[in-house]
Parts: sequence; C-alpha cells; structure tokens
Amino acid sequence: MSQNTAAKTAPASKGEDEVLITGPRVRDATPPVLTFVGLLILWEASCRYFEIPRWLLPSPADIYQAFRESGHELWGHSLITLYETLVGFALSIAVALPLAVIIVWSPILRRTVYPVLLALQSVPKVAVAPLLALWIGFGTLSKVLVVFLICFFPIVVGATTGLASVQPAVMDLIRSLSATQMQTFIKIRFPTAMPHIFVGLKIAITLAVIGAVIGEFVGSEEGLGYIILVSSSQARTPLAFAALVLLTVMSVILYYIVEFVEKILVPWAPRN
Repeated sequence: MSQNTAAKTAPASKGEDEVLITGPRVRDATPPVLTFVGLLILWEASCRYFEIPRWLLPSPADIYQAFRESGHELWGHSLITLYETLVGFALSIAVALPLAVIIVWSPILRRTVYPVLLALQSVPKVAVAPLLALWIGFGTLSKVLVVFLICFFPIVVGATTGLASVQPAVMDLIRSLSATQMQTFIKIRFPTAMPHIFVGLKIAITLAVIGAVIGEFVGSEEGLGYIILVSSSQARTPLAFAALVLLTVMSVILYYIVEFVEKILVPWAPRN
C-alpha cells in the first residue's frame, strides 16, 4: 500500500519541482519583457503622434516592413557578419589562451609582455581598421583581424588573472606532493581559471560583433555594417535600423551560447 502511494506521489513531486524551478525564471523575465514591449509601444505612438519622418526616425512598424521587403538581403549579409565574428573570436581564443599560460609560467615574460599588451590595447581599434584594410585589402581577412584585435585583450586578461589566482596554500600543498608544472596547470590552475576565462569570453563575444561592423564600415561590399552604411547614405533609415536589430539579436544570442557552454564546462562557478 505504501509503495503504491509513493509511486502516485512521485510524479506530483516532480511536477512541483518543475514549477518551483520555472516560477522564478518567469518572474525574472517578466519585468524586462514588459519594459521592452512598453518602449516599443511608446516609440510607435511617438512617431505617429509627432509625425516624425521615416528617414529621421522610423517607427517599429516601418522597421518590420523593412524586414519584410529586404529579409533575404539582410539574411545573406547577416551570415557574412556572423562568419567574420566567429572566425575572429576563435582566432583570438587560439592565441590568447596559450599566451596567458606562457605569461603565468614565466615571471620575466609577465613583467615584459604584459605591459606591451596593455599599451597595444590602448590603441583605438577604429584607427587600426583603415590601416589593416590598406595593408591586407578590403576582403574578409581585414575584418577578421579587427575582430581578433578587439577580442584578444579581454580573453588574455581573464585567462592570466584566473591562472594566477590560485591560493598560495594550495600551491604549497601541490609542491609538497611533488607535482610537475604541467600537472599543476592541468589539475589546479586551469580549473581555477575557468570562471575568469569565461568572463573574458563573454565580454569578447559581444565586442566581436562590434569589431566586425567596424571592419565593414572601413571598406566592404557585404555584411550588416555595409548595409547600415549604404542605407544611411541613401536615407533608407528603416533598413539601417533593421540591420541594427539583427546585430543586437546576434550579439545577445552569441553571449548566451557562451554562457550555456560555461554552465556545462564550469558548473561550480558562482552565478547570479
């Protein structure tokens, strides 16, 4: 009798757990969604009431119409910008993480290379983009390099900070166990550094989209940055806003993809 009762109550308790989990998520998502919808309504009403010209400030309805009329064109240019973003982001990871390991491994390099990286980071990437286009050309590579330059520093700083943040007591314990440098990095430093690395990655992935657009502004015939530049010069402002919406959505989606990977690889990291 008791077994049957337990079997009947088990699904109910599981359902209650699901409600308890999804309840806070719904409550957290409701205020920003309502705020966003309210801003859209206010925007639309203001454009209609004050009769603002479309070329000056299009309404949400005008932007939606631009999506309907130029959706295929926007989709093709979005894929190009996404490709430049992902390739530059991946290249920055491939270079920044090994360099962070080398910097932490060698105190001499930490004192020499790190200040140089800081000085290079202070150079405005908008000023570098035309030079890259001059040296390399107006192809995809110059855009990828702009993305690489803008993503590189947050990743290397996050990785270096994380790899160097191991508690001295833990390092003393590892040395007492006669662990090698490689074992220390694999077993101690990298797990400790993972939350810091993903902080840098989440910052970098949002900057990556900006870097791709900067590269397309300088000289390109494709990509969402090109669409914004050309449509603005032709007073096709709704199309420019449609491209801005796609860039925003792309940036948000990429950010949450990185955050999802973080939850899988670093389940122990503290989160809000």
